[in-house]
Amino acid sequence: MLIRHAKATHESGYADFDRPLKSTGIQDAALMATLLRGRMEIPEVVVTSPALRTLTTAEIFANQFKIPAPLTDKRIYEAAENTWIKVINSLPANHDFIAVVGHNPGISQILYYLTGQVKDMPTCAVAVVTFENNDWQSIDEEDGKLVHFDSPKG
Repeated sequence: MLIRHAKATHESGYADFDRPLKSTGIQDAALMATLLRGRMEIPEVVVTSPALRTLTTAEIFANQFKIPAPLTDKRIYEAAENTWIKVINSLPANHDFIAVVGHNPGISQILYYLTGQVKDMPTCAVAVVTFENNDWQSIDEEDGKLVHFDSPKG
C-alpha cells in the first residue's frame, strides 16, 4: 500500500521537513484509513518517512488500523525512484502487506515504476499494489498490479 502524506501547511516559519498537517489533512487521513479498514485487509505494519507530515499521516493510519506504531526510514524523504525501489526491496520479510507513507513526486514515480499505471497521487491518496513475487527483495519494474486507488478528492 502506497500512501501520500495528507495535506500539510505551506506557511512560512517551517523547514520543509517539519511542516505539520493542516486540520483538513488530519481529517482526510482519518477518513481514508476508516474507509480502507471497512473495505479491505489492512497492512500489518506502516513504514514512513520521518518528516513530520508523513509521520503524522502514518500514525493516524496505524491508529485507525489498530496496528503497531509506524517504523521510519529516512531514505523515503525526498526519495527518487532508485531509492524507492531500495526501500521496497528492504521491507521486513516477515510481513506480507505493508503500507509505505511518502512524498511526491517520488511516490507517484514509484507507483508508475511498479505498475506501469500513470496516476497522480494527490495528498492522502492510497494505492494498493499486489505482486506475484514471494519476497520484497525480488520486486522490480512493472512487477505490480494496481488493485485499488482512492483519494479524498475522489
